[in-house]
Amino acid sequence: MPEDLADLVEQSAADGTPIREVAGPDWVEFAEAFLANHPPGQRISRERERLTNTIDRATGDKP
Repeated sequence: MPEDLADLVEQSAADGTPIREVAGPDWVEFAEAFLANHPPGQRISRERERLTNTIDRATGDKP
């Protein structure tokens, strides 16, 4: 799963597509859609929160 997300971000950067266009305005919705394409694990809730926080920090939405 982390490799797929990295590929998505790398491809978006290579195409010049802002991450906001890829993920849309709702980070939780993006994370749920992304995770729906991967088998569930025991730490899904924590990983969802971690993904959202990481993207928010990377885009400057969260200190």
